[in-house]
Amino acid sequence: MDTLTAMQISGSALKAERTRLNIAAMNLANANTTRTMEGGPYKAKSVVFAATPVEGVSFQDALNSTTERLRKVEVVQISEDKAPFKEVYDPTHPDADANGVVRFPNVNVAEQMVDMMSAKRAYEANVTALDAVKSMALKALEIGR
Repeated sequence: MDTLTAMQISGSALKAERTRLNIAAMNLANANTTRTMEGGPYKAKSVVFAATPVEGVSFQDALNSTTERLRKVEVVQISEDKAPFKEVYDPTHPDADANGVVRFPNVNVAEQMVDMMSAKRAYEANVTALDAVKSMALKALEIGR
């Protein structure tokens, strides 16, 4: 594996984790949103990752059994949570139905906070991996001096 492949793998992880962090932030921001453009309360969303083959691997590298197993991560889907909405009795709320019940988003705040912390840690780990690759590449350049 060359340094560019390692950077490509870590870079894909940074992009995926940034998306996961953005979705968690969006879910938290809309945790109390009872009206959306689609109608009804906000629906929590989650990110689905998939391991995909690294692009740009040469034919010779593809013959090597370890290189063909190299995978990067991609966001393949942003799906809506199927959990039921929270129903709260509040007849004074402007979005209450005829029975005085208000439907709130299905956002689990604790779950979103854990997801944000996990995305942050994964992002930091991949930045560390990128720094290690960069350091190794610089050391390799020093050999030629």
